[in-house]
Amino acid sequence: MKGMPEERATQLALYIIENNATVRAAAKQFDISKSTVHKDVTGRLRNINKSLYEQVRRVLAQNKSERHLRGGAATREKYRGGKPD
Repeated sequence: MKGMPEERATQLALYIIENNATVRAAAKQFDISKSTVHKDVTGRLRNINKSLYEQVRRVLAQNKSERHLRGGAATREKYRGGKPD
């Protein structure tokens, strides 16, 4: 799939939407870099499938607004000695 950017962009978008996933989680799942995921779902996808792009954009905006909460929880768990949720 690394040679087919349009197909990869669509697959990434579907994964992000279905799993409410972050860019980092999608990158890990597809074994590609975060910058590649971001480029695919924001740049390429806009030209391929506008409605899918809008859905991904909403998920990414929600993740961005919540990232300070996830970071705080991870730090709290780090110092408690447990694993983050």
